[in-house]
Amino acid sequence: MVIVAATASATQELEAVYRQEGDRLWRALVAFAGDPELASEAVAEAFAQALRRGTGINDLPAWVWRAAFRIAAGELKRRPLTVDRIPDRGYLPAIADLDLLHALGKLPDKQRATLILRTYHELSHQQIAEILGSSVGAVKANFFHALANLKKILGQEP
Repeated sequence: MVIVAATASATQELEAVYRQEGDRLWRALVAFAGDPELASEAVAEAFAQALRRGTGINDLPAWVWRAAFRIAAGELKRRPLTVDRIPDRGYLPAIADLDLLHALGKLPDKQRATLILRTYHELSHQQIAEILGSSVGAVKANFFHALANLKKILGQEP
């Protein structure tokens, strides 16, 4: 890995991305991991890695999202959560649908991540595959199954 020193303009760009994407990324990670602390750690580490790389990143917002989700997924593998994955109401936007968030917490990790990245961040199947280290076909299948499972969990017709 080549580490390029962060220039002033790269630092400013990273700061702008943090202002624009940081809160949204954190909320997506809370919905994914169900752990505000883990979400905070993943966001901080993703931005720290981006800072260390400096100008060596082509699409900074996409890279940060990818890195943060990979960091969170890796941490979930090391310390799987055994409690309900829904955080306290104070961590959620005022309009959050708690039934939906509880249903998301019941989905398998890859289905939940795929659904959040596709609907919340509006990433393509290819981009999601890169983030999750998966194939496009698997992402499409996970998205389809996530929607079907959510409908079942929420008591709607599939």
